Formats: sequence, structure tokens, C-alpha cells
Amino acid sequence: MIRNIKHHLMGKSRETKFEQFLSLTRPTRDSTLLDVGVADQEYSPFDNYLEKRYPYLHNITALSIHPLEEFSKRYPDVKAVSYKGGKLPFKDKQFSIVFSNAVIEHVGDFHKQLSFIKEMKRVGHQFYFLTPAKEFPIEMHTNYPFIHWFPDTMFNKIVTWLGKRWASGDYMHLLNKKDLQALLKASDVRHFRIFTHRIGPLSVHYAAWGR
Repeated sequence: MIRNIKHHLMGKSRETKFEQFLSLTRPTRDSTLLDVGVADQEYSPFDNYLEKRYPYLHNITALSIHPLEEFSKRYPDVKAVSYKGGKLPFKDKQFSIVFSNAVIEHVGDFHKQLSFIKEMKRVGHQFYFLTPAKEFPIEMHTNYPFIHWFPDTMFNKIVTWLGKRWASGDYMHLLNKKDLQALLKASDVRHFRIFTHRIGPLSVHYAAWGR
């Protein structure tokens, strides 16, 4: 039952984000999209949600630091590109829209996150990205409560003790709203908006749109 409730909430959340993405970016059938950080292996029906819902798959370029063999089989109309990370391997303003879901918290510290936003701005005419809210009491990647509010050293010890050492070190740098505002201001994006997705009074995700 709990699993069914979780899937229902996740499905509703992804659909809300997708509708917001469409409303803000207003893509046409000719718009070119870059999806930064797609998953090769899908562990839930909500992975790669853009590819599942967007009607013009031939206009999407999917990017990952991992090989995309399974992804390419699942979405043969999407152009799949693998790269080593860092600077995005595309020309200035090559895409109408850049989309990214829950990637910025994994690229590194503030300076690397800032570079990531600048790169999305460079290759796209506008961008829309999502990231979990650090204020939410449950850490989304490990599904444990409160542990992400501890200092890094303590967090690393806790996740290692819990058998989730993969979450330690430089794996993620979660953002609160002030962090996100600071990044967008430092990126010199002329126009941006931040949206808070909530469950009741709790901030769960942030969405950022800019151009």
C-alpha cells in the first residue's frame, strides 16, 4: 500500500513538473531539446519522464556521462550522446531548450554547479532544471530522514554505516532556495524564476527556469 501511495505521489509530481516545463518553455514541434543527465537503466516508471511524455522525440538530444545503450534501444528516435562531464559538447545556442532533472546536485560544489548553469545557458536559448530541496526532511537519494542536515563529515560516516557509501564524498551537494538564488544570480542569467514544489507546507523540489 505504501509503495502504491509513493508511486501515485511520484507520478503526480512528475506530471506537474512536465506541465510546468511546457507552460514556461512553450516548445513547438520544431523546437530542439537537450535533456542533460538521462538514465540508461530505468528503475521506476518515472525515469526519463521527458522522453516518455514529449511527443516529438526526434527533436531531443539526450546527454549522459554514462554509455546509453539501453536508453537508445528504448528511445531509438532520440539522439543519445555520452561525454566525460564538464563543458557540454555542443555549440552556443544549439538548442531551443535545455532540460535537466535532478542533476545539478551531483555535478560538484558551488563553482561546478555555477559552471553547469552557465553551460546550460550557453548551449540553449532557455533552460529548465529541477533539484530536490535540501529543506525536505527526507533525503531523496537514500530515503533516510534528516541525515543530509548533518555536516559532510558526519553525513559520510552515517551513510557508510547504513551501507550506502555510494552517497558519500562528492556524490551530491543539495541546494536550498538561497543557494539556488545565489547560483542563478552569479550565472548572469538575465531572466530567471524559481518555483517551489510542495507537499503541504514542506518544500520538496525546486524548479528553475531561465533565459
